[in-house]
Amino acid sequence: MDIAPTANLRGDYVGMAPDWTVPQHAGLYSAEDQAVWRLLVDRQTALAGQHACEEFLHGLRAIGLGESIPDFEAVNARLEPMTGWRIVGVPGLIPDAAFYDHLAHRRFPVTVWIRTRAEVDYLVEPDLFHDFFGHVPLLSNPVFADFMQAYGRRAIAAGAENIDRLARLYWFTVEFGLIRTPRGLKAYGAGILSSAAEVRHAIEDKDVERLPFDAARAMASPYEIDRLQPTYFVLDDFSQLLERSGGH
Repeated sequence: MDIAPTANLRGDYVGMAPDWTVPQHAGLYSAEDQAVWRLLVDRQTALAGQHACEEFLHGLRAIGLGESIPDFEAVNARLEPMTGWRIVGVPGLIPDAAFYDHLAHRRFPVTVWIRTRAEVDYLVEPDLFHDFFGHVPLLSNPVFADFMQAYGRRAIAAGAENIDRLARLYWFTVEFGLIRTPRGLKAYGAGILSSAAEVRHAIEDKDVERLPFDAARAMASPYEIDRLQPTYFVLDDFSQLLERSGGH
């Protein structure tokens, strides 16, 4: 869940548009940036092949994930005809109101900078790899795409008193959700699939609590920001996100 920027955040917020977007400048990534991207993509794609749901894997293929940092406009040319979603560049974390407005209009904010090699295994703020690899593939899935827009609209209408509850719902679904499939328990959450440690922990650890998805319980549950999650909620089908989260 995106929060209001502070002076301690890493992104360059100078020159951004009123909606907090910035140009990507896809040609300006360094050779080292590209090497870090390839390292992360190779590692997480292999793990996703084992542990991600088929909808996510289909999305990876559909958006044309490659060996170099993706050009957002080229991705949009593939993604928008599928579900009407686009990705927009942002400098990093942005205020809740701006984030929800983008979601409500089928725009997903993707951070334009990428982590360093020293941060491959852990990063405090979401970067381009987390935002793109973790989130964008499922935007090609019509049911999940509808849920994300419905979530943004609901968050705009919710009022400040309900934002914490909706942040927990986002955390336990979009970021750290699991789903039962014919191939067994699989991950769909971006926070799981963009992390080598989290994906193994979520799927394989015997001490983890895995609960049937319940939107009300998820919205009342605390979550861990800086360590592996002790609790996950498990879907039977993506349609539950809309049916049980008040998306319709």
